[in-house]
Amino acid sequence: MKIYHLFVTLLFCAVSMAQTTITGSVKDSKNEPVPAANVKVAGESSGTVTDADGKFTLKVSKKPPFTIEISSIGFAAQKVQITSASQNVSVVLQNEDTRLEEIVVSASRTPERIKESPVTIERMTIKDIKKTASPSFYDGLENLKEVHMNTSSMSFKSINTRGFATVANTRFMQLVDGMDNSSPLLNFVLGNLIGISELDVQSVELLPGASSALYGANAFNGILFMNSKSPFTSQGISAYAKYGQTNQKAAGANEYVDYGVRVAHAFTKHFAAKANFSFMKGTDWYATDYRDKDLVNNIGMDRSAPNYNGINVYGDEASTNIRGVATGMLNAGVITPAQFSVFQQILPNYNVSRTGYNEVDLTDNKVRNAKVDFSLHFKPWGDDNEIIWQSKFGFGNTVYQGANRYYLNGFFMQQHKLELKGKNYFIRGYFTTEDGGNSYDMLFTGLNVNRQWKSDATWFGQYAATYVQSTLAGATPTQAHAAARNVADTGRLIPGTPEFQAAFNRVISDSDVLTGSKLVDDSKLYHSDANYNFKDLIKFAEIQVGGSFRMYELNSLGRIYTDKGTDILYREHGLYTQVQKKFMEDRLKFTGSVRYDKSQNFDGNFSPRVSLVYSAGEQKNHNFRGSFQTGFRNPTTQDQYIGFNVGSAVLLGSAPDNLIRYTETLPVTSASGQAIVGGTSTTINGNNAYYNSYTASSASQFAALASTDPVAASALLRKANVNLVKPETVKAFELGYRGQIKNLSYDLTGYYNIYNDFIGNINVVTPLYGTAQDAPNPLAGPTNPGAQSIDALATGNTRVFQLYTNTDVEVRSLGFGAGLNYKLPRNFEVSANYNYAQFEFDQGKDPGFEAGFNTPKHRVKASISNDKLFKNFGFNISGRWNTGYKWESTFVDGYINEATVFDAQINYNIPKLKAIIKLGATNLGGKEYQQVLGAGFIGSQYFASLTLNP
Repeated sequence: MKIYHLFVTLLFCAVSMAQTTITGSVKDSKNEPVPAANVKVAGESSGTVTDADGKFTLKVSKKPPFTIEISSIGFAAQKVQITSASQNVSVVLQNEDTRLEEIVVSASRTPERIKESPVTIERMTIKDIKKTASPSFYDGLENLKEVHMNTSSMSFKSINTRGFATVANTRFMQLVDGMDNSSPLLNFVLGNLIGISELDVQSVELLPGASSALYGANAFNGILFMNSKSPFTSQGISAYAKYGQTNQKAAGANEYVDYGVRVAHAFTKHFAAKANFSFMKGTDWYATDYRDKDLVNNIGMDRSAPNYNGINVYGDEASTNIRGVATGMLNAGVITPAQFSVFQQILPNYNVSRTGYNEVDLTDNKVRNAKVDFSLHFKPWGDDNEIIWQSKFGFGNTVYQGANRYYLNGFFMQQHKLELKGKNYFIRGYFTTEDGGNSYDMLFTGLNVNRQWKSDATWFGQYAATYVQSTLAGATPTQAHAAARNVADTGRLIPGTPEFQAAFNRVISDSDVLTGSKLVDDSKLYHSDANYNFKDLIKFAEIQVGGSFRMYELNSLGRIYTDKGTDILYREHGLYTQVQKKFMEDRLKFTGSVRYDKSQNFDGNFSPRVSLVYSAGEQKNHNFRGSFQTGFRNPTTQDQYIGFNVGSAVLLGSAPDNLIRYTETLPVTSASGQAIVGGTSTTINGNNAYYNSYTASSASQFAALASTDPVAASALLRKANVNLVKPETVKAFELGYRGQIKNLSYDLTGYYNIYNDFIGNINVVTPLYGTAQDAPNPLAGPTNPGAQSIDALATGNTRVFQLYTNTDVEVRSLGFGAGLNYKLPRNFEVSANYNYAQFEFDQGKDPGFEAGFNTPKHRVKASISNDKLFKNFGFNISGRWNTGYKWESTFVDGYINEATVFDAQINYNIPKLKAIIKLGATNLGGKEYQQVLGAGFIGSQYFASLTLNP
């Protein structure tokens, strides 16, 4: 803490030692000020930026004469000779459409003009961030070509590029200043929860396709780069405050607050520092989808149905065959054999579920996010060589949707990086740690709150007894079910009462799934990587080499992974090289790269990429590109090491040691089963799940027919032949054309991907005894292993697993994108883009496999803006439309309807205060829409913001 106070004191109270002070102003050809223009000493990286009035002050230790450079996006750069120690400079920048000349780094790990990029790349600049009509710059990414958002919560949005993504998008990577933002435990990005403050954003670059050849196995379907401002060039104090309101039919109108501050200072040309803080809070979009989860067979079903299982209702997953309850009651001595005979005759042969709790009763529906980061920057030799220490901290509450819905309450994640970089190289190492705080699983919260006031056995026993009594008294089945539920629910804890709250608090603080729902996480990630560019040493071509190492340390205390009593360590490393060469008077650029990656559980894989870019036209403004690459994705730590009971199933990873570590002792409820196992319980492990199971589809067919024709039903059973998960591969082909005609710039892209060994999930049903086999014979006798497995299925002595594996069926996807930007007279600017996406998968060859494309076939986005509509006023209006699409996930499958959304903002610049006021609104039409089935519908958001010294 003393060190922290010392750092803050130095940061705010530093005394400048500069010897030369240059002041001045920067204007455009219309005599309007140019804000945020970069001003620096030629040949050095330290500098400053102009304020809202276009004015600047540059303090340097160098004595005249020297040269300064002034540059800004959309203008031609200028140089000015400094001859006096207190010179005042007045600069007029000439307009220049530099959209094709913008410099990007991510596509080839080296600076290059965007028109020469070998692959599709999208970019968000500081100017784009300032004019976005979205509440935050991260929300504004949705307007980029190829981006589709999966919104799990108001504060948790997951980027989807080129499909095959849920909220847990393990095929997409996000780097902030070179650090992977993925959660060590979950293996995917948590939106911008620990990302970057919009005050500190220097640039955002998006590669929507496969990037494994340079960035490794996780950059399989896209990668996002967010780079922050340097305290050497962007100094001073900046701040913003936003206040507004969210509106949703379910949640009503609620307050929304977001504010932040950035402080940066270059103490000398050798040392600079910066610090950022931002905080957001609001009320989440309420998730109130009360349809039954089976959106195919149970359309229109509600709680009046005996076996209702609502999408946003939890606790009703406790379900059992109500006729089978009689066997348990007989064994427990609750009923006599004579009564058992009556029960068997009256009780229906289908499942009944407990009464659950709505999601809105199991969470406070509040979202919060605080981000803190600071960095120290050293330039020991006063040149481009720089040593950086950076620390980032993210805290918050949000909702994550995976196999269940999880309230991440008090979630905490931190990253710390040490980096040495120069003109042609970098070496960095960082580590990420996280703490689940008071997070919990809503499904198990509902289950175990119910069990706090009445056990499942008692509840179902009372239900069965009341149903029989009501039927004997002349009630219809509907009346008997209503009476049975009414009696069984006697004593139910009512949300809002002290008794409910006490039970709720006990459950969410208990990590045992039998009695609680708390999520425990103390996982860590350690990563290092390096890169060197030989362009100053080798002249015939630009050659780069690099590599990386990563280690996961998984620790969920056995709650999510099979790591109870011991941490799981998992390592992977990679090496790559790239060669670039220009031919034909620099019109043709060849790029070739290859990367080798090795994960400890799998053989190594090579990822090559080749591309050509040809620049046609006198000004080289017509650029044609083509690329081919193969990529691969290693199974995540979840795919390999998870052992997570989600109520309806157990999610089980396929690493060989994981199958041994996962064990579970389950009760055997039937007399026949107890005779087979020699007791009232039996123990199974992961090998049973992978090697002794039936496909879920054949088990469902069996259940539907078993009571009337057990022989025919048994003939439908099929053993699940599930292979252990292995790396997924892709062959990616891409063609593109980026050009400019006067004030019109445009970009066309087409891609075709072929996936093999596509990683996904399959559900299986494991009998607790017997041997799974194709079409077992129920008449083979009680000692026959196949007949025993039939008995286990018929009496409910089973465990459902969701396994991680690959499909043998090839998956293909293709898409087309077009984007344009047109600068109209009087400073108006119009942009639009369109995307088409589809995939091909022969479901008949692998009926139980879900590809989870989750992407609209058609998407259209457009905007019109003017940052100088009239003096100090600007505006932006943007719109998005997409077709409806099929949604597949481990939580629920269904269909998401088409959506049309309009956002708008107006802004007013106050030069004297160096401030900008913005009024904005999202989803102006007010028609609520959904991006994740199971998450809340997205309503409207209105806000006013004040930004100082932007």
